Amino acid sequence: MKKNVSILFCVLGAALFSVVSAQNPECPQNLSIFAEHAKVKNYDAAYEPWKMVYDNCPTLHWATYHYGERILKHKIDSDPANKAEYVKMLTELYETSFKNFPDRYNETGSLIDKALLLNDYKLGTDEEIYQVLDQAFKNNPEEFKNPKALYLYFSKLVDLHDAGKKELQEVFDTYDDVTGKIAEENQEIGETIVKYIEKEEAGTLTSKEEKTLAAVRQNGENYEKISGSIDAKLGKLADCTNLIPLYQKNFEARKGDADWLKSAAGRMDSKGCAGDPLFVKLVEALDEIEPSASSKYYLGSLYDEQGNSTKAFDFYKQSVDLETDPVKKAQKLTNLANKASQRGRKSSARQYANEALQLNPAGGTPYLILANLYANSANECGSTAFEKRAIYWKAAQTARRAGQVDPSLKSRAASAAASYEGRAPSKSDVFSSGMAGKTIEFNCWVGGSIKVPSL
Repeated sequence: MKKNVSILFCVLGAALFSVVSAQNPECPQNLSIFAEHAKVKNYDAAYEPWKMVYDNCPTLHWATYHYGERILKHKIDSDPANKAEYVKMLTELYETSFKNFPDRYNETGSLIDKALLLNDYKLGTDEEIYQVLDQAFKNNPEEFKNPKALYLYFSKLVDLHDAGKKELQEVFDTYDDVTGKIAEENQEIGETIVKYIEKEEAGTLTSKEEKTLAAVRQNGENYEKISGSIDAKLGKLADCTNLIPLYQKNFEARKGDADWLKSAAGRMDSKGCAGDPLFVKLVEALDEIEPSASSKYYLGSLYDEQGNSTKAFDFYKQSVDLETDPVKKAQKLTNLANKASQRGRKSSARQYANEALQLNPAGGTPYLILANLYANSANECGSTAFEKRAIYWKAAQTARRAGQVDPSLKSRAASAAASYEGRAPSKSDVFSSGMAGKTIEFNCWVGGSIKVPSL
């Protein structure tokens, strides 16, 4: 329901609304009156003329809904004795807004507003709120872009499961859908940021571009917060003790369902359950019915679990080669970079991370992997203690880049950068070295250089 609009009512003459005026000539006059009061936030004075228009001429002008939301929220907060009545009116307003003005409001947004209202004022049951959000999400997931509503949707489902009213499989299915939606939104946000970041660094952004960049970054931070909250809400429901019996129970019925097999194998892999024989069954079934990037990746995980890293990496590479979606290919390369880093294969890890960034410049995780690789190479890069510790400046610079292109990593990137900077030469070290403002070349596998901060 919230729209970035600016309404300028000067004189709302009856001629503008001739059809409705013929039915009730008082409506245009009351529209003008309540709009003028609402513009200066005198919502009590606006209420009666607004209600007259809303009750008698609901299709007169979309301002009835735009200002009606503000007026009713004010009445809810200022008149507790009649709060339930006003909440009911606002709920009805949300339900009719998109019907009367479909070019201005959409059903998904109206359902979200209704659910948040019921939740905020504790006037709806968990079932009622969940059903409204479930309808909104399943009917039009593309329009479901409210981070708070996404968290509430999943949170209510977990609460219903805890109360014995929803199956665990539904929780997992919805978790996949919600986290997939967050990933899509973060990708879109990252792509927008990448479009402007060079201009930002050069100081050539227009004021409009600055506002756009600030808005998408704020949205990215909001998604970062709810992503962590959703994982926390899922909690121990997704540990191996719950996953294995659930998937064992459903395996025979679902072993021909490639999407289910991918989801089950993916979750077992991410939660460290790849050592269980069930994981082998899932992966083999998936590779048999749909040899794909996913099945090859999980076969790699199988060999990883067995300690055969050479064969594991062969399958991981097959997975990358089979993947056609550039964003998904970048994610697989990022995973490969992380695995190579954990095995001390620094050059390979850097190669995979850079390939991931070429495919998806909006991905922030490869920068964090690179930063960690640089930080772990301090003793390899430089002939003096000062030069060796200078690598931490490069690590910090790279970590900060992760947060710049991917707001969902802002906190993690800032924490990593601060940690690396804490290990870099101090101001007194820079002063005593006489290196302030000079450039240090890294004659090691890292390559490149870093400019020493000026004092």
